[in-house]
Amino acid sequence: MITTSNLTKIFRDKKRGEVRAVDQVNIKCRLGRVFGLLGLNGAGKTTLMRLLSTTLKPTSGTAKVAGYDIIQKPEKVKEKIGFLSNDTGLYNRLTAEETVTYFGRLNNIEESELKGRVEEIFGTFDMDEFRQTRIDKLSTGMKQKVSIARTFVNNPEVLILDEPTLGLDVVTSRSIIQFIKESKKLNKCVLFSTHIMWEAEKLCDDIAIIHKGKILEVGSLNELQAKTGLKELDDIFVEIIGDNRGE
Repeated sequence: MITTSNLTKIFRDKKRGEVRAVDQVNIKCRLGRVFGLLGLNGAGKTTLMRLLSTTLKPTSGTAKVAGYDIIQKPEKVKEKIGFLSNDTGLYNRLTAEETVTYFGRLNNIEESELKGRVEEIFGTFDMDEFRQTRIDKLSTGMKQKVSIARTFVNNPEVLILDEPTLGLDVVTSRSIIQFIKESKKLNKCVLFSTHIMWEAEKLCDDIAIIHKGKILEVGSLNELQAKTGLKELDDIFVEIIGDNRGE
């Protein structure tokens, strides 16, 4: 459902010069599976997700998402995905319900269907108590819930989730994790980034370790354990990153 082909994004910085934020990445994320991206801050996770969501254009290479090329058919890609960025970009003057409804309409959901969809999502993520509250009056965790709700409103085939539990309390985090599990059961493709190792262990069928824009290793937890001889994912991560710090 997501296939990249030498996907590359280069930024040019006055101080650092050429920065390869994503460097010839080749990954495959399949239906009915959760693909996890693990990396340090600045490793390229968010840039990769923004490329796949068509928010950014690649410098070279390309990718297909839900069968559509991100360069040739960006609008078709947008129709098929739900993208949660770590930059919420919510409209402060709208209420939580108005925000989710607005994004539902942007996705051309019929009004009769949209109302039921909004009700379902607000119930799932326990958002009813602040549904009529303006965004600028919400806490960080509440804003994150609204961002997640708008991501799911169009019932997308592909979910691209950049640290979805960031800033959430334990109860809400559990509901997000459960929703990801349910999405997997519904045969959706989930690309998921996190800094929390136990989340990756619990959720991900496939794990990619990314460092300085490059994918260093890809495999299931069992495969990574066998390759490194280590059991815990945090130890595996440190081992692989440590071997490549000098690159």
